[in-house]
Amino acid sequence: MKMDPPKIQEHLLELETIQFLESKVEYKHKLIENTMLDQQEASKVSFENVVFRHVTISDSTLDQFEFTDVRFEHCDFSNVNLSSAFMHRTEWSNCKFVGTDFSNSRLQNVHFTHGLGDYSNFRFAHLKQVSFSECTLIGVDFAYLALQKIALDQCNIDQASLTGTTMKGMDLSTCNFDSLVLTMEDLHGCVISPYQAATFVGLMGIVIK
Repeated sequence: MKMDPPKIQEHLLELETIQFLESKVEYKHKLIENTMLDQQEASKVSFENVVFRHVTISDSTLDQFEFTDVRFEHCDFSNVNLSSAFMHRTEWSNCKFVGTDFSNSRLQNVHFTHGLGDYSNFRFAHLKQVSFSECTLIGVDFAYLALQKIALDQCNIDQASLTGTTMKGMDLSTCNFDSLVLTMEDLHGCVISPYQAATFVGLMGIVIK
């Protein structure tokens, strides 16, 4: 999938020390690293041309955050509420987002690679040019997505929920799973491997002797 990467001017980045997040603050051309934040509550904070490196945020609600030309490296946002976020030209590399809530968010040109995102929630999100590469996404909630191009490459999506998401053209052939939560109508037009076909036969209630 052709995607627009973050347009980050690293030579312009200034080191930023954040001790707490305050609503309606803008961060531009910043490097935020080696930071741990706990129990944060803020809304409508924007980050543009920013690199997060070794940043951990926990037990926090970050409502309507905006990320444009941003890269996350070795970060942990597990169990953080990032619902209704906006992300454009954003990369998540070697990050944890276990149980993270991305519901109702808008993601465009966003790439997750080598991530751990079990039980993360993307329900009702709008995804355009979004890819997941070599990620563990066990139990992920991809239900009722509005999709315009999503790529799942060599991901573990076992027990993922795809109910209400139109999967036409979605290629799952390199992914690992034993079961998925969906309907046969959702599955129409999906690309799978011959090995995976047996799993979907089981979903249809067909017994092979």
